[in-house]
Amino acid sequence: MKGRPKRLIWSGTARSMDSPTLSEFDLHLFAEGRHWHIYNVLGAHVCRNRGVEGVRFAVWAPHASAVSVAGDFNEWNAGIHPMSLHEGTGVWSCFIPGIGNGALYKFAITTDKGRQILKTDPYGQAFELRPSTAAVVTERGHFGWGDGDWLARRGRWNWQDSPISIYEVHAASWRHHGSGRWLTYRELADQLIPYVLELGFTHIELLPVTEHPLDESWGYQTTGYYAPTSRFGTPDDLRYLVDQCHRHNIGVILDWVPGHFPTDEHALARFDGSALYEHEDPRKGRHQDWGTLIYNYGRHEVRNFLIGSALFWLDAFHIDGLRVDAVASMLYLNYSRKEGEWEPNVHGGHENLEAIEFLRELNQVCQSRFPGTLVCAEESTSWPRVTRPPEIGGLGFNLKWNMGWMHDTLDYLAQDPVYRQYHHDKLTFGLLYAFSENFLLPLSHDEVVHGKGSLINKMTGDEWQQRATLRVLFTYMFSYPGAKLLFMGGEFGQRREWSESRELDWSLLAYPEHQGIKKLVQDLNGIYRREVSLHGACFKPDGFEWIDCHDSPQSVISFLRTAKGETSVIVVNFTPMPRHHYRIGLPEGGNWREIFNSDSEYYGGSNLGNPYPMPADAQPWMNREWSVELTLPPLGAIILRPAL
Repeated sequence: MKGRPKRLIWSGTARSMDSPTLSEFDLHLFAEGRHWHIYNVLGAHVCRNRGVEGVRFAVWAPHASAVSVAGDFNEWNAGIHPMSLHEGTGVWSCFIPGIGNGALYKFAITTDKGRQILKTDPYGQAFELRPSTAAVVTERGHFGWGDGDWLARRGRWNWQDSPISIYEVHAASWRHHGSGRWLTYRELADQLIPYVLELGFTHIELLPVTEHPLDESWGYQTTGYYAPTSRFGTPDDLRYLVDQCHRHNIGVILDWVPGHFPTDEHALARFDGSALYEHEDPRKGRHQDWGTLIYNYGRHEVRNFLIGSALFWLDAFHIDGLRVDAVASMLYLNYSRKEGEWEPNVHGGHENLEAIEFLRELNQVCQSRFPGTLVCAEESTSWPRVTRPPEIGGLGFNLKWNMGWMHDTLDYLAQDPVYRQYHHDKLTFGLLYAFSENFLLPLSHDEVVHGKGSLINKMTGDEWQQRATLRVLFTYMFSYPGAKLLFMGGEFGQRREWSESRELDWSLLAYPEHQGIKKLVQDLNGIYRREVSLHGACFKPDGFEWIDCHDSPQSVISFLRTAKGETSVIVVNFTPMPRHHYRIGLPEGGNWREIFNSDSEYYGGSNLGNPYPMPADAQPWMNREWSVELTLPPLGAIILRPAL
């Protein structure tokens, strides 16, 4: 099997040459942890040495007593191409003439205890299809990008005043080929982009497509931090997908995992025989929940490896942002640990000081070198100032997932409507902290797996009520302050829990009720993008104001969204009882218009709503000079705005 030789030979005659262009300055920056183009130095790179074409190999293995390159070009003989150590740096390198793009290789390492191990390249930019694990020499620089206009606009983009609506995708299970196989990156470009354009999302977020050995990990146990998985094609195939997204004005965010890595023997674990990338002490170096290893963020070269990976995706693949996975597990030394299972920091606290500094540097470097890109934190605790600048004590992320909003809202909607009046605080509590961070509202993959059920099956009642409540949830999310994220399948009300092993239940779209949910998401994206009031001040407290948050007996809330002189009024009825003659206060007089109604028959609702125009009454109500009497549809949400 390619990349997995039956027998590795550890003897032979040296045939490698001294490595070219591995400068002292490169090595100095790497040792300091500040070489932002380290992916052009370490790993395997096609080049010329003394007029001879070949490949330069370089790897960091400071505790090894010897390192060599083994590959299909030397019959996996570890003795033929030894590498030379650059003293004081821990970096080994060599030049092998006569090989090039497509060559398979690994590093044969002799540890300081004399043990011989075979490791894949941490900086490898392509790998074989699993279960094979050899790295593939991959030459860069020949892809014909056509997204220059997109990148120029992105560099000037004021994202805080813009709509951000993200469609979260697992590439292996969004849709399958007719034969049952996965779609390739290029097939995804041909099929996913038109679908996202139809739905109106501004961005696609890909669950990790960094190389990983196990399909069931969804990519979250990464072994190739510089390589797109070969499951769906070549690196240039992924570039094609990103380029086509940009040509169609769709941004691409990559789910990225710097918090832990798997223990697979061929990869990073005890890379040179020592705990090189991880901590030796399991109290710091082993993640108990996931059976993985934790990076040693205090080591310069490890930080450089991770930040270099982030920059690589922004640079080599034109990725528009990173969603940083499991940030909470990085910030706390005692994350998911009992007393005695963790070691305090130098101040006696539970904060991981090295991880904090790593995250601050990551955000500073990414945002300064690639303006307009977004770095988003999946952070589930009350850690302060996650999205505030490091100079005022923040971590420097652009966005933070609002897990509190997600949990409270889903808990509320899981209640029988008759009891929701006793849980009204779950709707109102989130506004006490809604502007303490730049929040993103996630209805993500994590909520539709492991027995949690699909989104629609979290809703109570019969099938009609479940669909109506799902439509209310989506309307509430798109009108609530913050960026938006929805995992694939939710947009048409998939009923089966998501599984990475099968495609979405596309057959449901043959039914009008599921088509209606999809049409609702499409229209919500359109209104969110058109109405400045809904996206122009998502992260500012002056963009939101309650009209009435106290009507718990009827489970109704109403609020204003404002930005740049534009105003929208949102009223949500969380019970299946229609509310006739329901009066709310208004910010101004004149005629008002219902621009959206989740109960429209177009979406599968009962079509109960309000006529146009609706003149405001000069009747004080809810501490406002103007008011209007409405009909609130059952399990429905309406959006009003002044008539033009």
